[in-house]
Amino acid sequence: MSDQRVLAKEFETIAAMLEISGANAFRVNATKKVARILQDFEGDLRSTVATPGELEALDGIGKSSAVKIRQWCDTGTIEELETLRSEIPAGLIGLLDISGLGPKTVGRLWHETDIVDRVGLARGIEDGTLAALPRMGAKTIANIKDSLEFAEKAAERTSIGVALPIAELLIEELSQLPGVQSIEYEGSLRRGRETIGDIDLLAICDDPAPLLRAFTEGESVTKVLALGGTKASIRLEEGLQVDLRIVDAEALGAAQMYFTGSKEHNVKLRHLAQENALRLNEYGLFPDDGDKTPPQQRGIAPVAAATESDIYAALGLPFQPPELREERNDLETPPPSLLTLDDICSDLHSHTTASDGHLSIADMAAEAMRLGYHTLAITDHSRSSVQANGLSEERLLEHIEAIHAVDAAMPGIRLLAGSEVDIHADGRLDYDDTTLAKLDLVVASPHAALKQSPEDATARLIAAVSNPHVHVLGHPTGRMIGRRPGLEPDMHAVAEAAAANNTALEINANPQRLDLRDRHVRIAIAAGALISINTDAHAAEHFSFMRYGVLTGRRGSLRADQCINAWDADRLLKWLD
Repeated sequence: MSDQRVLAKEFETIAAMLEISGANAFRVNATKKVARILQDFEGDLRSTVATPGELEALDGIGKSSAVKIRQWCDTGTIEELETLRSEIPAGLIGLLDISGLGPKTVGRLWHETDIVDRVGLARGIEDGTLAALPRMGAKTIANIKDSLEFAEKAAERTSIGVALPIAELLIEELSQLPGVQSIEYEGSLRRGRETIGDIDLLAICDDPAPLLRAFTEGESVTKVLALGGTKASIRLEEGLQVDLRIVDAEALGAAQMYFTGSKEHNVKLRHLAQENALRLNEYGLFPDDGDKTPPQQRGIAPVAAATESDIYAALGLPFQPPELREERNDLETPPPSLLTLDDICSDLHSHTTASDGHLSIADMAAEAMRLGYHTLAITDHSRSSVQANGLSEERLLEHIEAIHAVDAAMPGIRLLAGSEVDIHADGRLDYDDTTLAKLDLVVASPHAALKQSPEDATARLIAAVSNPHVHVLGHPTGRMIGRRPGLEPDMHAVAEAAAANNTALEINANPQRLDLRDRHVRIAIAAGALISINTDAHAAEHFSFMRYGVLTGRRGSLRADQCINAWDADRLLKWLD
């Protein structure tokens, strides 16, 4: 993450803490504005800071903000932030992750009830403390309780959007050590699960000692949990546990299969091996002679061990991609040719500064061109998304012209003038049909009323996919992983309606969403519905979310021909027409 993005998060934290503490609104809003400026800044921050007067020349950066930015660049900390952290209980920031609790409400809980963390919040719900607060009705408290329980359940696992970059950084650093031949991640991360319990690494190297030393002595290591001759476990600053095991190259495939899992998949494989007088463990597939002593300890040669493909073949099975190694998947059925990230050549859901994005139309288009995409749809928010600076009809019409103008000026990519249109609780869309007809592409998404009954949610989404102007149903349940469960519609009925109306269902690739879920993708495919994988990009770096959407699609057995983002330009545009 760039310096300005990291620093923007620091200013966002300062703004939240100020609001919690009851600071005046001007100060809070000024701090939020600096955070937005930093998010949007595309230059070299440190070079700007080093040039006299250049930082202060940025609109919205005053003298006090410039001092804080320079402090961070020089020391990695901001004095005001450290002071606030010393004055405000640490647990209060964690309460902001509970849906329904904003900084002002969290500040009220602290000042009026002494609730300073999630434990205290749960206690305050049960003993009536919250009910005694003014303007804290039974429905509000029930919603907070639901959100707290949901967040606590999700807190035990880490988003793939956090875990995968950490794993890749560790691998990049450790791979540079002399004698390290290979190092890869396994476990639920390799299977593409949306949340990760811990990170499993497998390595092949000449000498384990230097690798284990570098692994356990890294800057981000807060605790060494275990250390042996060929394995170690650590805890990182982010709270993640990482396990490293060093294996022999001759048994790499067996180790990969064992540590990738899932547990249920491995149990099936072991049972099949036993039925064929074989024995499968993390060291290989061996003949089973009935001796309880592990065969590798007795010098027994494995039937297969070096590669996973060898082991599957020796068991008479087709190779199963890691994403399909779950309990629900069949071992004996050859898997389909799954979609890959290289197949993706368009993104049909993105935002610009016209609503709540951070880049201009041209800048978003340039990033999509860099990725080799033939088409990008600009789909800024519709008018009901007030918090996201949604576009009125008048602004939308101006925005359509602006997108078409940039499209004409950039021959290397096709830009579609679209909109992410809110689906109201009753299924109506945020613009009328006359306005929708002027758009090249319509993504219809639910953003509010996300606690509807399953019956109402189903009717609402079916109404949206049945509208002839809607091309894509965006993040159909509206869930946010670890924050809110979202709608619970009858996805079979929604998928059937989408297939009947030739409307694509979206896998929103933002790792906080991944909506559709993998199981919904399987339902959609069975119904004959098309899938669209989009990043919902609000900044250039968000285009990298596409890989998480592809992993989710693969877990749902998605092929390239079933995903409209993998189609060539002619086929895609013909479908849109």
